[in-house]
Amino acid sequence: MRAAPGSRIVIHGAHVDSAERRGEVIETRGENGGPPYLVRFDDGSESLIFPGPDCELEHSPSASDRP
Repeated sequence: MRAAPGSRIVIHGAHVDSAERRGEVIETRGENGGPPYLVRFDDGSESLIFPGPDCELEHSPSASDRP
């Protein structure tokens, strides 16, 4: 899994009652965009995370992809 600052991350709830968490990758601390990632979640909290199988990335479009 590789991310870049500005990528959005979604962490799905592990249980039926669990809400998913969404946030923005602020910084990547691994090599070549690898984890861990410093994430600012939509509720304003920040956390250093190592994404697991319950995570997915939504990459932001690059300038060349925009019309």
